[in-house]
Amino acid sequence: MARVTHLDLANLTIREVNQFLHHELDSSQTAQVDIQNPDGKHSIAAGLDVDVTVNILGHAGYFVAGMNKQARVTVHGNVGWSVGENMMSGQVRVNGHASESAGASAHGGLLVVDGDASSRCGISLKGGNVVVAGDVGHFSAFMAQAGTMVVCGNAGANLGDSLYEAVIYVGGSIDSLGADAREEPMEASDVEALRDLLTEAGLEGDAENFRRVGSARSLYHWNAEAHQEY
Repeated sequence: MARVTHLDLANLTIREVNQFLHHELDSSQTAQVDIQNPDGKHSIAAGLDVDVTVNILGHAGYFVAGMNKQARVTVHGNVGWSVGENMMSGQVRVNGHASESAGASAHGGLLVVDGDASSRCGISLKGGNVVVAGDVGHFSAFMAQAGTMVVCGNAGANLGDSLYEAVIYVGGSIDSLGADAREEPMEASDVEALRDLLTEAGLEGDAENFRRVGSARSLYHWNAEAHQEY
């Protein structure tokens, strides 16, 4: 019978908790792991590669659920830098706010931030999906190569700077676009894809009223006559 395992970081080290998650967790027996007293500690539930639900019951620090595969990790609080960094699959959810570089270099999976995300959210995104219910800070989706970022609130300065093939949808205002990013028409396929992604993230929003940001592709090839200005 599936069971819930409770791990208390007031009594265990991060190494001990991650050791259990990596090597001792039998997903056929344990369907859920609740981690108590995270108290802002770093690298909790990093490197998971198992089909399991993990609840982090409080605020957490840097690199939470980094390199995640398969697992469904929810932080019941705020997180520091780089939550869901280099995620491959599964889902990571933050019930509060996220600091810098949320979802950095994510190759797959879904990161959902129920609050705001700070600067460089989705930096170097490589195929994952990042959905932020609130606002994002400056240089979000910087050098994003593939995947989708959804910002239900407002976006800070230099959104999508040096953007490649990733797509950004913004429901609120955009302070400014970065180099090679441009606003593009919302097609019917965009509305459908955005509506599906919002549903998957468990968020509400009028997909028809979002704006699409894509790449102008002028940075794909070096132009010596541009004098570093794009």
